[in-house]
Amino acid sequence: MNKKLLIVPLVLASSTAWAQSRTVSGQILDAAGAPIIGATVVEKGTNNGISTDAAGRFVLRARTAQPRLQISALGYTSQEVGTEGPVAVHLAANSTALEGVQVVGTRSLNRSVTDSPSPVDIIDVRQVTAKTGQLDVNQLLQFVAPSFNSNRQTGADGADHVDPASLRGLGPDQTLVLVNGKRWHQSALVNLFGSRGRGNTGTDLNTIPAASIERIEILRDGASAQYGSDAIAGVINIVLKTSTKELTANANYGAYTAKYRFDDKTFDGGNFNANANYGVAVGQGGFVNATVDFNLREHTQRANVPAPDGIQRREYGDPKATNTSVYLNSKLPLSEKVYAYVFGGINVRKGDAYAYTRFPTIGTDSLGHDIPNPRSNATLYPNGFDPIITSSIFDGQGVAGMRGTFGQWDVDLSNGFGSNNFHYGVKNTLNATLGPQSPTTFDAGGFQLQQDVVDLNVSRNYKTVLQGLNLAFGSEYRREWYALFAGEAGSYLKYPGALNDRPGGSQGFPGFQPRNEVKASRSNIGVYADAELDVTKALLVEGAVRFENYTDFGSNFTGKLATRLKLSDAFSLRGTLSTGFRAPSLAQINFNTVFTNVVGGKPVDILLDRNDGPVSRAVGIPALRQELSRSASVGFTGRAGSVLTFTVDGYYIHIKDRIVLTGTFGSDDNIIGPTLTALNVGQAQFFANAASTSTFGLDAVVANTLGVGIGRLTTTLAANLNRLNVTSVQATPLLAGKEDIFFGAREQAFVKASAPPFKINLTLDYSLGRFGALVRFVEFGGVSLIDYNGDLNRYNPRLTTDVALSYALTNQLRLSVGSSNLFNKYPNFFNPQATETGGAWDPVQMGSNGRFLFAKLQARF
Repeated sequence: MNKKLLIVPLVLASSTAWAQSRTVSGQILDAAGAPIIGATVVEKGTNNGISTDAAGRFVLRARTAQPRLQISALGYTSQEVGTEGPVAVHLAANSTALEGVQVVGTRSLNRSVTDSPSPVDIIDVRQVTAKTGQLDVNQLLQFVAPSFNSNRQTGADGADHVDPASLRGLGPDQTLVLVNGKRWHQSALVNLFGSRGRGNTGTDLNTIPAASIERIEILRDGASAQYGSDAIAGVINIVLKTSTKELTANANYGAYTAKYRFDDKTFDGGNFNANANYGVAVGQGGFVNATVDFNLREHTQRANVPAPDGIQRREYGDPKATNTSVYLNSKLPLSEKVYAYVFGGINVRKGDAYAYTRFPTIGTDSLGHDIPNPRSNATLYPNGFDPIITSSIFDGQGVAGMRGTFGQWDVDLSNGFGSNNFHYGVKNTLNATLGPQSPTTFDAGGFQLQQDVVDLNVSRNYKTVLQGLNLAFGSEYRREWYALFAGEAGSYLKYPGALNDRPGGSQGFPGFQPRNEVKASRSNIGVYADAELDVTKALLVEGAVRFENYTDFGSNFTGKLATRLKLSDAFSLRGTLSTGFRAPSLAQINFNTVFTNVVGGKPVDILLDRNDGPVSRAVGIPALRQELSRSASVGFTGRAGSVLTFTVDGYYIHIKDRIVLTGTFGSDDNIIGPTLTALNVGQAQFFANAASTSTFGLDAVVANTLGVGIGRLTTTLAANLNRLNVTSVQATPLLAGKEDIFFGAREQAFVKASAPPFKINLTLDYSLGRFGALVRFVEFGGVSLIDYNGDLNRYNPRLTTDVALSYALTNQLRLSVGSSNLFNKYPNFFNPQATETGGAWDPVQMGSNGRFLFAKLQARF
């Protein structure tokens, strides 16, 4: 068939659609007539949409002859309007929205809320996912939110399967995650290896599919007094979709260009994602919205690199993972002023991650003969072997509640239950003490964390008190359970016999033993009150206090003050002062295991004792206590003319008694070595409140929207500058003078490298009719780590470039193609026998996989 005959209908269809389209313009205002900045305007039944500028205006090239517009904005009731005449829409305030982070003001073009006394980013997930190559929430936020940091780990055991993430360079467990304003559960995993989050637990954001999310609100400020424990760095609130009578579906595929491999494959790390979302209306103003999402991510292979000292591992790269998620969000009207709601979902993940290679030999003897590796077996694996650590993770949470207006009071009562179960396996392995008869696959055990939260919030607005007073108070009861369960016997036992001198257990990941098993629980109750007073139309003052009591370590009291002063309609000053805390997680208190680390190319078995275990007590490690923080921020927000907006906020965060994973003590230590020997322990490390840190930083966001020709160009410059210092190390009395081991330079470097000293994002987004183009530059500041040889590994700053092009094939279908890290940038190379991961680099913020090419087909009906 002549290919030209296939092209002609497409050209004619495109030309006809262009000819039938017309330009629709208008302005979106609030009830008082003020412009709503960043309101979303979508042509109904199409994937065609735009947001309003700093004057609340929009210009949209419609694709249908008689278009109808769906208009929505944060904190306002959505409307659908026709376009028969000039479009001038006044949106009514939505006083019963489900948002947990109460954003003051409206959404702006730069995602920051300029009228809030605290810095808040608003990320429209639909717009971001339509134009970028990132598919999961962590990577999506990594490239659009300057203060958010996450990098994929490799060679880090459980952290290969759960990406740690943080705000402002603090720990993954120092950011509170909410979904629809309700506290979400954490992962059961404690990060032990990798370049970030060591000794921390955190929330696995990737269990929530991006296709189910309407927007993400990031409160970049200490908020323990408002939301409780974990909110030292801030709050991430994920708001699920509420749309009805609309089907959206997406199919995405991308892969990396494999610059460094053993074989000649051009691509690896294939990533396929397919999802669908649909909502139905229920009663007056109610809805049920559901999402199904499937994601398959293949291994990358980055072992064969031009490293200066050879190859330590034959397999090194991203883990393989399959994610299947089902999520639901609903609002069910019970009367004119009362409704029930149910939301939540489940995620099932299967993962395969590379462990260190077990080579067949470990050197030669004095006669030049090969020395067999005692951790391998020549019969089973003549060429050695590469163990695979598998994961089976089940994650789910559901929240049910009721909200309504009773007299003048808004009351919200809910109960949420969440669970994370992490089960390890090991394959392509052996138990060396069993010789050739060893199984090659083992069940290695795992752990589970569960959380149940009952939450009551009551608020009232007094419009006649000065310029307006909002009072709120409430209480939260939370109960948590943690369990660690053993694997099968062969995964941890050293069997008697001729090979008893060899290491026991499954190579790559020794299984949890019955002596590691634990079941623990605790409960916590908190009460809070806060007030927001508009003293004048220009001056806003906020205050919050909170008291919490934990059954396992006692009570804590926190407070917060915030203010915003409008010097004009175009410029405001703002600032906050707060105290905060984070309770030690049940996992940090109770986790214990014997694990294998590889130091200088040699496997070493290390005991990590539980906080109240016999080894910890014998060497004087005290019971964990809460981390305490003091925070302050000051900044300004505003706009210049009708097209440019800006926010700048400086911050300071001091954290006392941070919980970290200590360095490793050996049986040759002159202080606690005899104790370890008596307990038959060769090496050990512990959880402890070992350090205090201070963080200084600056967040800045500037955005501008201009008409360029008959199209529209939005430019956003966003930056985070961040510096963390370890101000003191508090060793236990028995280990005084050993601070260099207890929490020395190497461990401190990992904490400091949790965020680069700067991250700058410049995004250019241009739209013209059915065409769209996005170019994004992200500069990651350099970080320094210390390897096992004590050498400084300096990862220099790197600039990555992303490009995406899109075209609306029809009113319902849009095709996007592009590349992330277009110019194939990599981190610096170092000695793989001395890095934390056994590869030529450690996992750092920019990633180590190179160029990613992708294509997306998006449907909207």
